[in-house]
Amino acid sequence: MEAQAVAKDWWLYQGAGPAEERRARLEAGTPPPWRDFTGVPDRSYGPPGCTGEAWERTRRRGVDYVPDEAEKDVVNTALLLRRPLLITGKPGVGKSTLAYSIAADLALGPVLHWPITSRTVLRDGLYLYDAIGRLQEAGLEQVRLPGLRPPAARVPVVPAPGAAVPGGPLPGTPVPGTRPPGEPDGAYPPPAAVPSIARYLRLGPLGTALLPQGRPRVLLIDEIDKSDIDLPGDLLTVFEDGGFVIPELARLAKEEPTVAIGTDDDPDAGVAVTQGRVQCSYFPVVILTSNGERDFPPAFLRRCVRLHLDAPGPGKLARIVRGRLGVDITGEDAAEYQDLVRSFLERAEDGDLATDQLLNAIQLRLAGAWSAPADRDRFLATVMQHLTGPTA
Repeated sequence: MEAQAVAKDWWLYQGAGPAEERRARLEAGTPPPWRDFTGVPDRSYGPPGCTGEAWERTRRRGVDYVPDEAEKDVVNTALLLRRPLLITGKPGVGKSTLAYSIAADLALGPVLHWPITSRTVLRDGLYLYDAIGRLQEAGLEQVRLPGLRPPAARVPVVPAPGAAVPGGPLPGTPVPGTRPPGEPDGAYPPPAAVPSIARYLRLGPLGTALLPQGRPRVLLIDEIDKSDIDLPGDLLTVFEDGGFVIPELARLAKEEPTVAIGTDDDPDAGVAVTQGRVQCSYFPVVILTSNGERDFPPAFLRRCVRLHLDAPGPGKLARIVRGRLGVDITGEDAAEYQDLVRSFLERAEDGDLATDQLLNAIQLRLAGAWSAPADRDRFLATVMQHLTGPTA
């Protein structure tokens, strides 16, 4: 069985000491001069802490993750350099789970999750703006005004010869801004004010992660290799600046210098954004995952710390099973489970398998399912189907 590495003095993730002490070291650490950002936190905004359902989902998913020494070295390097961590590897090796493990180990609050598809653009992660909803609300406000009704059709009065003013309105035509003679007060109320833009804006997962706050948030950008070819390049500026501008707010900066908007965690959070700019004070813990379906430009790669996860070996699998299921499969009385591990590793040579498929197999045997020896082959074929290859 593989021996677990002794925690190194410089490690924050999976280092020695309570999570609060290691997180304090993370927050108080001196960043590289080129990664020191100047955002000012909104003291009235409190990001989600280590309570509630969202945190429990993060904690439960990440608490039993089993990182190798090499993984800990790379993760801590990214934390100290305040750089995004790009994790590559085949499906099912734990790339996404590592993000939850970092959040759980350092008590950084719920993970912000941004899943990527071929249609995803940068703005999807930064913020959402419901322009159509705002226009519809403006129209409804007009209808709600008391006494409002459409103007009656009017027949222009033909003036006497020489009475018309060239370029001016015909006599008898209502003049904008005035009440025609005989019309009651309130028949033509002033236009309704356009609803505040704040209620139609909400920060996305990346935008929320970049808010200036007392502690960094963990952001998982999942399957970046599925993105449009331009997205990695578009992310570069945001990663380098540690912030971005919301154009819809920047255009209104003179009238509304500070606007309170919602976040990806809470649409009613009301966090203040000044002059339309979101600027972090501490670069978030950004985890990007890739299944290796495409290559990335060198400019993008050099701004990331990179980690490749291989499929776990027998020793690591035993630690994962013990952590997830509470079962020690290394003892003499665990021959049945050791056989499942061997079968898993043998089948993985012919096509990709995910670690949770082994966990499923052991969980079924713990429940007494598929216990007949004659069912063994069908059992393995059912729970350990290849993810890639001709039989996937």
